[in-house]
Amino acid sequence: MKYQSQAVAKPYFYAAIGLFVAQVLFGLIMGLQYVIGDFLFPEIPFNVARMVHTNLLIVWLLFGFMGASYFLVPEESETELFSPLLGYVLFWVFLVAGALTIVGYLAVPYATLAELTGNDLLPTMGREFLEQPTITKIGIVIVALGFLFNIGMTVLKGRKTVISVVLITGLVGLAVFFLFSFYNPSNLALDKYYWWWVVHLWVEGVWELILGAILAFVLIKVTGVDREVIEKWLYVIIAMALITGIIGTGHHYYWIGTPTYWQWWGSIFSAMEPLPFFAMTVFAFNMINRRRRDHPNKVAVLWAQGTAVMSFLGAGVWGFLHTLAPVNYYTHGTQITAAHGHMAFYGAYAMIVMTIISYAMPILRGREAASNRNQVVEMWGFWLMTVSMVFITLFLTAAGVLQVWMQRYGGSEPFMVVQEKIALFYWMRELAGVIFLIGLICYVAAYFLPERDLDVDVVAEAG
Repeated sequence: MKYQSQAVAKPYFYAAIGLFVAQVLFGLIMGLQYVIGDFLFPEIPFNVARMVHTNLLIVWLLFGFMGASYFLVPEESETELFSPLLGYVLFWVFLVAGALTIVGYLAVPYATLAELTGNDLLPTMGREFLEQPTITKIGIVIVALGFLFNIGMTVLKGRKTVISVVLITGLVGLAVFFLFSFYNPSNLALDKYYWWWVVHLWVEGVWELILGAILAFVLIKVTGVDREVIEKWLYVIIAMALITGIIGTGHHYYWIGTPTYWQWWGSIFSAMEPLPFFAMTVFAFNMINRRRRDHPNKVAVLWAQGTAVMSFLGAGVWGFLHTLAPVNYYTHGTQITAAHGHMAFYGAYAMIVMTIISYAMPILRGREAASNRNQVVEMWGFWLMTVSMVFITLFLTAAGVLQVWMQRYGGSEPFMVVQEKIALFYWMRELAGVIFLIGLICYVAAYFLPERDLDVDVVAEAG
């Protein structure tokens, strides 16, 4: 660890992984509720489990992004963090606010939670992914502003690099577009129009800048390739990501009452969205092939490669499958959407957070890399999670194709009748989810096992 203030990242990483485990557990609960409708009812109804599952996803990724920033910005800027104390204070504010919000979801009916948190004064609740009480949203804004101030001042007083500038641009975009969660017009078409300015422009816009910056940082460290080469690739990738992602927002506007020209704009530009992810895949493998050093942290290299491949498959290929307006007419809101969402979030964002944790955590503990045995355990976690996510995606895709055929295109069978006929795929998805949890346990265990080296060749073979 070059700078003492990089230690601020450690609690953020711990919180991220802890919340990730909780998210997966609620995902398994939801999976069972698909096939056993009264499982844990009325203690945890399906709508509550889903709300907790998706909110935990957002919060743990934000913790991961913040931890990554606190780790890499001091190193990129070649200076200590502006205020480590502020970083720790904001951590506890964010963690307590997030925990109380989840407890609120589970402890009281959602309408009661809205009354208790003063939603009538500034109504913002009730929308998918933005279910947080208004007071929690205000807390998120305060944390985001404090975090940006801390990171921004660090960058300003130190060296300016392409990676830190791209990262802070993505972080500023994240904060700015979240402000649209406070805009809640009564007109439903207008509401959905601007709702996507948070949801889409996060995950298919500014978050991609954060992803690119973190991946570039890790690749510089583990390959030894010239910074100039990696930075040129990064420029190309973020330019394609922003151009396709911003205009590609139109693929959400097909059926919500917006003008028909969005069918053309949305179809054309969202069909181009796989390009930056394909470029990212080529970039990652090209840099690793050109590496000038054989970094001892083999598992971090594996996570970096996996991020590039899985983000291209999930966000790129599976997104393209149903993004064209004539196709989306039949597929929107089906299990095909869920298949794309699961692999895209895992491949693009969950994996990049685990990449930076895999690289940074040994350094934060005073080692260049974890012991060979611990890396092998973590590699087991990588393969179990990644392969099981592929199967989760395939099972949901098969369920979605049958759902489209029986319910919308080839027939008009009732929704619940169709759900019963595709229940087998839900059971298989649940089994794959259990294997994913086992992989996540391996990932977590790798950081708590005593450090003990095995033969280096074992690690190389596992990778």
